Amino acid sequence: MNDKDQQAGIFGLGAVNSAYQQYFTGKSYLKSLANASDDVDVHVSNVTFEPGCRNNWHIHHNGFQILLVTSGKGWYQAAGEPARLLHPGDVVTIHEGVKHWHGATKDSWFSHVAITKGTSEWLEPVSDQAYAQLREVK
Repeated sequence: MNDKDQQAGIFGLGAVNSAYQQYFTGKSYLKSLANASDDVDVHVSNVTFEPGCRNNWHIHHNGFQILLVTSGKGWYQAAGEPARLLHPGDVVTIHEGVKHWHGATKDSWFSHVAITKGTSEWLEPVSDQAYAQLREVK
């Protein structure tokens, strides 16, 4: 699969994620799939991360987040736990109040569908040093 195919994923690349760029290291793309204007109380979006891109640590309040990995390789880490390598087909359920981050590996594009209810509290970036120490286990 070439980079262009990887970027597009099953739902398409979407637009540069400029609205949330301050909460990301690297470039990401966002395509809204369902939101409040669809008369639902969750937001569903396809998020695509360029290689090395990740979001800041954050917490979801009054709700949750579910990640459905659709393409590429990425990381998910909850505070105090080791990072988990993600592949297409993986599902991550993040409960209210759990401090976490997610993003691409250093050498792969990564896309997931994020199903989010509630509000997000954005925290500090994942340090370059901590990110650089992540290793894929073969």
